[in-house]
Amino acid sequence: MNPPPPLAPDDLPALLAAMPKAELHIHIEGSLEPEMIFALAARHGVALPYPDVEALRRAYAFSDLQSFLDIYYQGADVLRTEQDFYDLAGAYLARAATENIVRAEIFFDPQTHTARGVPMSAVIGGLSRACAEADTRHGVSAALILCFLRHLSERDAFDTLEQALPWREHFIGVGLDSSELGHPPEKFARVFARCRALGLHVVAHAGEEGPPDYIWQALDVLKAERIDHGVQCLHDTALVRRLAASGVPLTVCPLSNQKLRVFPDLARHNLGALLDAGLCATVNSDDPAYFGGYLNQNFRSVFAATGLTARHARQLALNSFKASFAPAADQARWREQLDAVFERHGVRGG
Repeated sequence: MNPPPPLAPDDLPALLAAMPKAELHIHIEGSLEPEMIFALAARHGVALPYPDVEALRRAYAFSDLQSFLDIYYQGADVLRTEQDFYDLAGAYLARAATENIVRAEIFFDPQTHTARGVPMSAVIGGLSRACAEADTRHGVSAALILCFLRHLSERDAFDTLEQALPWREHFIGVGLDSSELGHPPEKFARVFARCRALGLHVVAHAGEEGPPDYIWQALDVLKAERIDHGVQCLHDTALVRRLAASGVPLTVCPLSNQKLRVFPDLARHNLGALLDAGLCATVNSDDPAYFGGYLNQNFRSVFAATGLTARHARQLALNSFKASFAPAADQARWREQLDAVFERHGVRGG
């Protein structure tokens, strides 16, 4: 039997959309669409500094990470009750199903909410309820990762961890996010040691705007199992060798990198170079409501801009399963589903 012909370029977007994939770098607060912001503001009688949805969307013009974070925290102010967090996560997970996301490991920032007087029980209660329902309602395996805000103190992170421990069964790991520059991973060495002792998975944002040294610190000091972003690693050949040899995954977010000017445009994104270097890179949406697209749009945009192929698509999907904290049996099932999709699209062996 002759092998099927190569996938036509026009067919690649359909393959990217259809293939099963895991999303490992999604901030649930970053999926808060302007329409939901206005709906929740009306629910709670909150006055917004924008006249309508479109005016709010126009404000999403960011010059760097901090300019994004300023409006991100402002939008999160409408999240106040357990029902709000349930609705937020439920909306994301319903959309994830339409994008053939089979696994979602969702970041949440409790300090953003507890600092406003929102109880930890409301945050974790709402999010975990949506995650628990995701498999039966949407066919999505979902889990939560609690993130510490790095612009706050390690003492604040310890306090947040202690507040969250009564709900320990509802989150699988901890991460580190928010303003990177000036807040190296080593600042949180002790709280991450405590988390590891509790049996929690450990991930950390490093090497987005920060230097490769932050990635080293995340690996050596925090013992991170995944590096979120990590795109600056290519400036350090020893680090690239380390990441390739260890298989520590990178959760790369192309549209976020473009929006925050980590790369001047997607055509110069280094996703292909990361894969060529043998790194376990994955594609993710980060804060999709703010950065111009959910996971499939990230795939479509970076593939169109850089010329990545079906072979790369297959590798990225496989990497996403391997990089997840899902059980091995689930990962094996998703790989079989991936094979079936590639067969249907006339692509064998990627």
